[in-house]
Amino acid sequence: MAKNLRWKVLLIIGVVGLAVFAVYPPAEQIRLGLDLRGGAHLVMQVQTDDALLVETETSAEALSEQAIVDGIVLTSVTAVSPTEIRVEGVPPERVRDFQDIADELLGALYDREVEAGGAYTYRMLPGRERVLREESVRQALQTIERRVNELGVAEPIVAPYGGADRGLRDQILIQLPGVADVEGAKEVIGSTGLLEIKLVEDGPAPSREMLLQTRSGVLPPDLEVVPSMNASLGSTDYYLVRGLAGVTGRDLRTAGPTIDEYNQPAISFSFNREGARKFGDFTGANVGRSLAVIMDDRIESVATIQERISAEGRITGSFTQQEASDLALILRSGALPASLVLQEERTVGPTLGADSVRAGVIASAAGLFSVALFMLVYYRLSGINAVVAVALNLLIMLACMAYVGAVLTLPGIAGFILTIGMGVDSNVLIFERIKEEMGAARGVRAAVSAGFDRVFLTIIDTHIASLIAAAFLFQFGSGPIKGFATTLFFGLISNVFTAVFVSRTMFEAILTRRREATLSI
Repeated sequence: MAKNLRWKVLLIIGVVGLAVFAVYPPAEQIRLGLDLRGGAHLVMQVQTDDALLVETETSAEALSEQAIVDGIVLTSVTAVSPTEIRVEGVPPERVRDFQDIADELLGALYDREVEAGGAYTYRMLPGRERVLREESVRQALQTIERRVNELGVAEPIVAPYGGADRGLRDQILIQLPGVADVEGAKEVIGSTGLLEIKLVEDGPAPSREMLLQTRSGVLPPDLEVVPSMNASLGSTDYYLVRGLAGVTGRDLRTAGPTIDEYNQPAISFSFNREGARKFGDFTGANVGRSLAVIMDDRIESVATIQERISAEGRITGSFTQQEASDLALILRSGALPASLVLQEERTVGPTLGADSVRAGVIASAAGLFSVALFMLVYYRLSGINAVVAVALNLLIMLACMAYVGAVLTLPGIAGFILTIGMGVDSNVLIFERIKEEMGAARGVRAAVSAGFDRVFLTIIDTHIASLIAAAFLFQFGSGPIKGFATTLFFGLISNVFTAVFVSRTMFEAILTRRREATLSI
């Protein structure tokens, strides 16, 4: 008996030591949420029209290219709005051929309206429009989550928020606890991050007008003008590039910051299997020509293709190390399907959080004191056992949260107070059962043993039911609810250990030292 008791005491001392080590010093080990620590609160709206416009422009380009392949000369094929394509100049003798092509490419997605003079207007079907808007919001949500996670923010909240006149929840709530560089975080989150590699047709030129002089000032429909920052002169140059990208950021496998041959920050990237094939074909067919690496409609670097390249590439330019890291992060997380517009921004200061922490500590201390007073009055010296068990329960719960990096929120403090009540409830069940066993004229040691044994299954049953509830709260709840569920989970686990194992060991230690076993309960 003494040997078993010795091991139990050593185990408890070891657990308490690890718990103290985990939470000391509390200011460094306990991670606080936005409501306690302060940080950034952002609401951004997804410009779903951008995603529709990309779809419409792609469809218009596909229609134009197929018409050229089939020898149909059209005056123009343009996306006149995010949901409309206008075709002009269809030759009368090729109307049937053109309609067959358009029906094959656009028939399932667009309504057709025939106008005079060989003109057509194609309008996106309402069902397709709604699907694209919903997909763009969902993709934006996933992309922002990846970017925020790579920023290293503790327990961020990224969730749909608000609604629009179309009944679409196109706003996203972003909460970043403890973020000091709010502007930098906003730039990383809001950057579209669209990477494109295109062929250079002409440039550089100091202005758009000079670039188009050789083309009578008219921009051909299959080309576009893209600006580039001239780092050496501190001015903007312009390039004429192909409208169709050889590869895009969707073909990337990974990206990361690196150093170029001049020991300057750069970004290296590698392609997935399909991207490597496309890039290999693209560079192999254009050896000796220049290509432009374009990020968010701005050329970051221009290079001459010396040979076929397939596996990887590098972006060089006038980057700082932080800019290179941020750009690599954006590329890894993927391009946003649409741009974001900041709707609301609030910076939560640490003062409010400090007040909340202070109020929570006072409430917890008051609750613990009240419970301790009740237990001491009602159960006399045995109440000390319950008070120690509850205090260790709180310590172990905090240690578990510190070890796994969980964040303490204001609802989490409510979970602390609830844990005090649950700890007391478990001890009351045990103590009352011990009193019943002693009333049946059993010895004190036998009554304690029977009390713990017969209440154990009841405690396990109630705690499992509460753990299931905590799991559902964590799975389906938002940030504050998850904070409460996290605290509740660790409180339940530690309470089983303290109410059953620690409390029983304390009783056994006390009774072992007494020649005549008595118990004030």
